[in-house]
Amino acid sequence: MKKKVVVFGIFDGVHEGHRSLFSQAKQHGDELFVIVGRDSVSLKLKNKTPKFAQEKRVALVQRENNVDQAVLGDEEQSTYTALKESNPDVICLGYDQEALEQDLKRWLSKEGRDILLYRMEPHQPEKYHNSFL
Repeated sequence: MKKKVVVFGIFDGVHEGHRSLFSQAKQHGDELFVIVGRDSVSLKLKNKTPKFAQEKRVALVQRENNVDQAVLGDEEQSTYTALKESNPDVICLGYDQEALEQDLKRWLSKEGRDILLYRMEPHQPEKYHNSFL
């Protein structure tokens, strides 16, 4: 059985930092499933509307070599419907996703799910963090 890995993000234009995340995450399994945050989530979490509409961002991520499937995330924070549907073995988090990590740990505990969590290394964050691009 193939081992499925999930990553989360807004991915407003895919850059080398994102590609590094995908590559690192793929090392933890056979299939990489990317959950792309909705425009509404970006507005709520980052207080900004993405440059690219959510459907375009899913399409951009789907084209990446290491990505097996990209889907839109949930409308409502912390419901993790897309995560339940993907049913991963592993969740890989970006180096700067501390709040997501805490929220996921609460959800996993509440749901009684045993999914491994790994934090990925940054790839030149001073150059490739979205806030700079």
